[in-house]
Amino acid sequence: MYILETRHQVWPNEAACAASAAVLAQRPGLALALVELRGPLGAGKTSFARHLLQALGVTGRVKSPTYALMEPYTVGGKNLWHFDFYRFNDPQEWEDAGFREVFASTGLKLVEWPEKAAGLLPLADLVVTLEPGADDQRHVQFSAQSVLGRGLL
Repeated sequence: MYILETRHQVWPNEAACAASAAVLAQRPGLALALVELRGPLGAGKTSFARHLLQALGVTGRVKSPTYALMEPYTVGGKNLWHFDFYRFNDPQEWEDAGFREVFASTGLKLVEWPEKAAGLLPLADLVVTLEPGADDQRHVQFSAQSVLGRGLL
């Protein structure tokens, strides 16, 4: 992973996760970014994605794409995609699913379990790594891997 800059946060609760997502949603350029969400099961990847999508204007239920692999949204003429590759057994499944075209198009891509498509995904602009702590606490690292990612920090 090529890291230009990192920021660390501790989220004591779900409200802090939502607040952090709301701040990120206001950053210029997010609508063009590839954001990887990393961490173990139960770390809060889907919760963060849900809060971020809602902060960007997605209304209604924001579903986890664990079984569908991808949930697309359009807000204000901007495309937003939420991916979950947890169920992939081989990175080639990403290619077989036809995601190359989606990743080549303009719009925000949020990717849970990007390591399951290792070697096929473009370089992420921002990597958000979540680690569970005591109680509901989460230790979070935001790592910029591009100039756009640095701007999102």
